[in-house]
Amino acid sequence: MDIENIIQKQREFFKTGKTKDVNFRKKALKDLKTAIINRQEEINNALKLDLNKSETESYMAEIGMVLSELSYAIKHVNSWAKSKRVQTPLAQFHSKSYYISEPYGVSLIIAPWNYPFMLALDPLVGAIAAGNCCVLKASRNAPNVCKILQKIISEIFPSEYITVIGTELESTSELLNHRFDYIFFTGSVRVGKLIMESASKYLTPVTLELGGKSPCIVEKTANIPLAAKRIMFGKVLNAGQTCVAPDYILVQKDVKDELIKEMKKSLTKFLGENPIDNEEYTKIINKKQFGRIKGLLENQNIILGGKYDEEKQKIEPTFLDEPDENSAVMQEEIFGPVFPIISYENIEEVIEFVQKREKPLALYLFTQSKKVQKLIQKNLSFGGGCINDTIIHLATSKLGFGGVGNSGMGSYHGKRSFDTFSHEKSIVKKYTWLDLPMRYMPYTKGRLKIIKMFLK
Repeated sequence: MDIENIIQKQREFFKTGKTKDVNFRKKALKDLKTAIINRQEEINNALKLDLNKSETESYMAEIGMVLSELSYAIKHVNSWAKSKRVQTPLAQFHSKSYYISEPYGVSLIIAPWNYPFMLALDPLVGAIAAGNCCVLKASRNAPNVCKILQKIISEIFPSEYITVIGTELESTSELLNHRFDYIFFTGSVRVGKLIMESASKYLTPVTLELGGKSPCIVEKTANIPLAAKRIMFGKVLNAGQTCVAPDYILVQKDVKDELIKEMKKSLTKFLGENPIDNEEYTKIINKKQFGRIKGLLENQNIILGGKYDEEKQKIEPTFLDEPDENSAVMQEEIFGPVFPIISYENIEEVIEFVQKREKPLALYLFTQSKKVQKLIQKNLSFGGGCINDTIIHLATSKLGFGGVGNSGMGSYHGKRSFDTFSHEKSIVKKYTWLDLPMRYMPYTKGRLKIIKMFLK
């Protein structure tokens, strides 16, 4: 595949200025929305083949999320694209100061396999809204979704505007040898570091949406039955293959037994007595990931689950009781349906436990105590999260979503997506009918005193 030729054609198309026309962008967003609505059955089929996702989960966590982002962008792109005036300091009298948002140019979006439709198109919405051309690298591990993405995009957009690259490319590293104006990556920390290293060669700005071990803290004042239901929703969704899935539980000793009992109840209600046989339960994406997750169960105290089916590539939601802090399951991001449960005495222990690890992408706190809420929010750094729920903080276009430190950099969704794919150009327009002389040489006696009056 001639990547350089694709990029060059997109650069030439970008230079025509067509993508800078807000009406062009708006039409592109509307066309994409219509195409998705018309192809929903095919998208569902692709997600079923790649991940065994049910129609409901496919819409709730993939298709519907993209449609919501598109609707929001279509509604607001006109106002986002307008220049923004700011106050001018008196020292620059008489002037007008403002920002103009301009697209970077040719952007590269690298999508992961766990939400192969949503995490490919959500950032693309921002790239289109901001006026960029785009090369979208779909995941080879979700080949059926890859094909439907290529089909949708090629039918509505010329390749010199937006191109989807999928299974025909052996390695993403081939793309990274070329110069882009912006790179947006969703995936693992390990690959994120390689992306950033490659981007540094051309000083290309990047957004990295990574992951980490996202803690779920349950304090004794929490509504335990409701907490259990919401925690299990967050863990069972996509069989735990979610970057913001609760990775492990820190539960106060007083309520540990009750929480485990209620989580078992919720799990049975969700998936029945034999989750592996439930047709709505997502499978593990491939044999490699299946083997990795299965390996995390070795030498652990399993108190629920633990069964698996290699042919179906499914692993039961599995609870691990008090795993060793140095074991693999507590060192690496699980990214699967395995749930370590660790007890604590007081909230200070929790703060210390989380602080000595890398900053997570998400944090979930279940409590009715305002004091505990304030302590956690004040003392722990994380990308985003919820109080008394899981996952849902990323399901709104009015909140930015992103990591911090080891869990990523930059954010997107809604206006943040537009900002991510835009450079904010600052301009001062100085009027010519007045020219204050104090800044010009020679600096005669008394000028410093006048300058100090303006600049203090």
